[in-house]
Amino acid sequence: MAASDSLSVVFAALADPTRRAILSRLAQGPATVGEVAEPFMVTAPAISQHLKVLERAGLVTRTAQAQWRTLSMQSEPLDEASAWVEKHRREWNLRLDALEVHLETMKTAIKTHNSQKTGS
Repeated sequence: MAASDSLSVVFAALADPTRRAILSRLAQGPATVGEVAEPFMVTAPAISQHLKVLERAGLVTRTAQAQWRTLSMQSEPLDEASAWVEKHRREWNLRLDALEVHLETMKTAIKTHNSQKTGS
């Protein structure tokens, strides 16, 4: 069963390279569905499915003017995902720093023990 919280939906949407490429295109500015679909070698229904996933995650909004549908990227869900990644990156860096200090302490203790054992 897939998680349905907003952060999980955003990460699931970002897991697909086509959807990430669509977001990269929309980061340059709003575009029509045709403009977004143009570089991809996939069917229109496949692009439509990718867009639905991105819309469900709140990463893309669609506006209609006459027969044209314009897509725009929304950065707020990316900000939330980025904040989550940064929080965990900081925590892991602190843990790795503590591990490095611990290993250096052990290394020094072993050297001291070995030099006392050999009398040098």
